[in-house]
Amino acid sequence: MNTFSSPSLKNDAAHHHQHGLAGDLQTLIKTAPDRRSVLRWLALGSAAPLGLMACGGGDSAGSTSTAGSTTSTATGTCAVIPAETGGPYPGDGTNSNGSGIANALTLSGIVRSDIRSSIVGSSAVAGGVPLTVTLKLVNASASCASLAGYAVYLWHCTREGGYSMYSSGITAENYLRGVQVSNANGEVTFTTIVPGCYSGRWPHIHFEVFSSVAAATTLPAGDAVRTSQLALPKAMCDTVYATSGYSASVSNLANISLASDNVFGNDSAAQQMATVSGSVATGYAASLTVGV
Repeated sequence: MNTFSSPSLKNDAAHHHQHGLAGDLQTLIKTAPDRRSVLRWLALGSAAPLGLMACGGGDSAGSTSTAGSTTSTATGTCAVIPAETGGPYPGDGTNSNGSGIANALTLSGIVRSDIRSSIVGSSAVAGGVPLTVTLKLVNASASCASLAGYAVYLWHCTREGGYSMYSSGITAENYLRGVQVSNANGEVTFTTIVPGCYSGRWPHIHFEVFSSVAAATTLPAGDAVRTSQLALPKAMCDTVYATSGYSASVSNLANISLASDNVFGNDSAAQQMATVSGSVATGYAASLTVGV
């Protein structure tokens, strides 16, 4: 149960995601701490027309970006996951939320598996259908060997479509953000909720991969090994969005497709689509192999 007063997805979309890319760029330009940050963000989509970029940003498949090559040539049985930008709501120290630099990575307690509650300044919990996300990190240049000891910073929107630290009514919250270190199998697991679908974007989860937890919590986000996004399957989303709290996501999802999405439509959506199991009653589990 939510312990905060959150705007509806419709209102949040109008305030933060209106007109898709246009709203996101306005937010980015307004909140970026300096011109270099804006240029770095825009550069990630420079290989594609500006109209193809979105909240999360994205490169065309096979293009080169400052976050690394999006080459999808398989090595063994895996491939490097397409590089995407973190969008205007990363909370990784690369931009501002209007009150100063927004950086969840420096918060005490950010290294955690359950990211449903805020950890500093509030104890509010984001409501929604439970979701466990497991990412398996593999080295695409070394026969897909597991990458142990790497750190993943993961974040996504609420069921209403807002982003903690940025969206109206929840700027003081920092839930749905967290860092985990990969185990011997290269896996990181987060306990969270199924994110909502806001206007102009397919349901997704953002993540950045760092070489270590020290790197994740001290280095600029631009030094991440990889920045990408996970896509959620429509069948699961249709089921979840029929439950309480997700009603506005129904029409938003009906008006978007993977092909028309400004991020997944430009890259190999198959590489970013999670495998999902579970139910509303028991919660869902999503998994994705991430080649870096």
